[in-house]
Amino acid sequence: MSDGILFLCVANAARSQMAEGLARARFGPGRRIASAGSRPGVLHPLAVAAMAEIGIDISGQRSKGIEEVDLSRFDTIVTLCAEEVCPVVPGRVRRLHWPIPDPAAAGTLEAFRAARDAIARRLDELPA
Repeated sequence: MSDGILFLCVANAARSQMAEGLARARFGPGRRIASAGSRPGVLHPLAVAAMAEIGIDISGQRSKGIEEVDLSRFDTIVTLCAEEVCPVVPGRVRRLHWPIPDPAAAGTLEAFRAARDAIARRLDELPA
């Protein structure tokens, strides 16, 4: 097992993508960071815009399904679903649940900023 962190939500289009970008910026290349979804969609352009505002470029990231990720490489799984049913991944890992409302439902840059900032605050729960 490694010290990797996997962020999960349904579409892997906004919250988990922003979490991946924030965690990469915070922890650097020495830590394995990824995101995935149970029903992957397409990276939301407002997620890219909200992250660009704080100097983090996630435009090269893409939505992935859970089956595309080697789960054995992660010892922490963070689910970010609020209204939806979060994906469940079996195994012995540290599990955290951060119920962040889906900003895509509101469809405004302000909603994406709020989600980004909520995720950034929650990153303090993760060991460095």
